[in-house]
Amino acid sequence: MAARFVFLVLTLLLLRGSMSAPAPYAPSESGSYLEYITVAGYFLQDEADTDPKTFQYNTTSLGLIDRAYDSDAEFDPHGEKTQWQRFEHHVTTLNKGAESDVQYKMLYMGRHGEGYHNVAEAFYGTEQWDCYWSLQDGDTRNPWSGESGVTTWADPNITAKGEVQARIAHEFWKKEIAEQKIPVPEKYYSSPLERCLITADITFSNLELPPDRPFVPEVKELLREAIGIHTCDRRSPKTEIQSRHPGFTFEPRFAEKDQLWRANWRETDVALDARMQFLVDDVVSHDHSTYISFTSHSGAISSLLRVLGHRPFSLTTGAVIPVLLKIRTVTGAPPTPTASQGPPYTTAPTCSSGILLPTADTQTATPAAPTAAPTAAQ
Repeated sequence: MAARFVFLVLTLLLLRGSMSAPAPYAPSESGSYLEYITVAGYFLQDEADTDPKTFQYNTTSLGLIDRAYDSDAEFDPHGEKTQWQRFEHHVTTLNKGAESDVQYKMLYMGRHGEGYHNVAEAFYGTEQWDCYWSLQDGDTRNPWSGESGVTTWADPNITAKGEVQARIAHEFWKKEIAEQKIPVPEKYYSSPLERCLITADITFSNLELPPDRPFVPEVKELLREAIGIHTCDRRSPKTEIQSRHPGFTFEPRFAEKDQLWRANWRETDVALDARMQFLVDDVVSHDHSTYISFTSHSGAISSLLRVLGHRPFSLTTGAVIPVLLKIRTVTGAPPTPTASQGPPYTTAPTCSSGILLPTADTQTATPAAPTAAPTAAQ
């Protein structure tokens, strides 16, 4: 246990080194911290009776609720504006009337399209995926069916289905921009993992964007999925990312090699929440944009929702969730860090049934010869 906490300290030091400035909420540095409140009543995803399993963001205008705002009378006395135009004006009004220590921001958080690792987990089953297959770079037996022989899931690309999901997101934004005048992001951030980079590129490239809001995405180290053990969450070197995505920029001090991923330890929700808190504090403190896009992962977005005080809302691959935030700068020491509320890291579970080798033709699992599961693919 002591080793895990030592590793947590080292990881946090690495996180600090990857940021453009020290954590702005650290009381020893600023004497204040940021408090986040999800402002409910604007999006269907805020409502308790909205089912994440059946909700479709692209047929509901991103879940924007059809309602009046107290700022409508001045801005749209004749009812000629779209819901999104009235919402944008309302947010502007909120910021203009806010106290000096309060600001409002709008986050568009999109999950990447389906990746080969998602297909792999479904193929092998979650138990076998967690205890063995997620530790490998791929399956050399080539068991896949209908995926052109792709057997690698280390920092994987998106599947054909994942590309369709990203193009659905692109068409959604194209339609909402043209017909509903949705306020587009002023700043775009992406996880450094390939499935997010390609999803963001497909989604936002070649849209009719305002000249002052071009799609110039920035790669953020901390916006990635839970770190450790799973090779799908081990990022590629910076030079490879630059080669594949020359239009993307990188945050200051983005390292060439992945300094955070470890083969034997994986973040728990405790550590993931601490990292997401660090990330969002950094973005809010250094980015003055009101409308911000995150392209990230299921676990990371679920963690962000917890940090931001939003109700749980799981996203299917390719889905998007909007969150209107009220952010207050609070003087004094922040609440006790979440890292003190439980162990920050865990190890891979043991395969209770041994290592099973399913095949695509039979969809059956054959026990492998007795052997110890490797710690992780190297």
